Amino acid sequence: QTNMNVNEVINHVGAKINPDVKIHPNDDVNKSQSSNDIFPSAMNIAAVKEIIPLMEALRGLIDTFRTKEDEYKYVVKLGRTHLQDATPITFGQEISGWRSSLEHDLRNIKALIPHLYELALGGTAVGTGLNSPPAFDKVVCKYLDNAYGLPFCPAPNKFQALTSHAPFNLMHSAIKALAADLVKIGNDIRFLASGPRGGYGEISIPENEPGS
Repeated sequence: QTNMNVNEVINHVGAKINPDVKIHPNDDVNKSQSSNDIFPSAMNIAAVKEIIPLMEALRGLIDTFRTKEDEYKYVVKLGRTHLQDATPITFGQEISGWRSSLEHDLRNIKALIPHLYELALGGTAVGTGLNSPPAFDKVVCKYLDNAYGLPFCPAPNKFQALTSHAPFNLMHSAIKALAADLVKIGNDIRFLASGPRGGYGEISIPENEPGS
């Protein structure tokens, strides 16, 4: 239903752009396509468009931690295990742990994103490509490459691409691991900045607003 609704919208937009060109939502807009290959492909494209900015933001945070790691490499502080006093550690070493965690997360995401570049387009209803001309998938992927500047490509096996959500599940796991690391880092900073009178008070975070 959603696929046909989109086809109708594209049909109406096309008619407004050039009323002299007759476009049919089924025979033209939906030509050589099926909701079975369009939906997985659209999901992949949408996911990649969100993940790319996430990776850029993650690189920025890693660079910031690397700078702070060097800035505080000679600042010795108390180490802790389970909030109990332990052997000394430099603040730079502590930050290096945060930085390394995020680097691992970024590597995991980078390793998995190529699977999302593989599109089911051209598989049509069941993966055989029936009613789709030869090289249709390659031509469409080339258009997508030009539109988004990303290396989308035809999935090597359309039967798998139409039916498996493994790429999403794997990417979800990687992003969930990143989220867990970010929560852990945030909690570390929160503990170290607690106080100033009754907490650790080892670091000072600029006030966000009066009373913060």
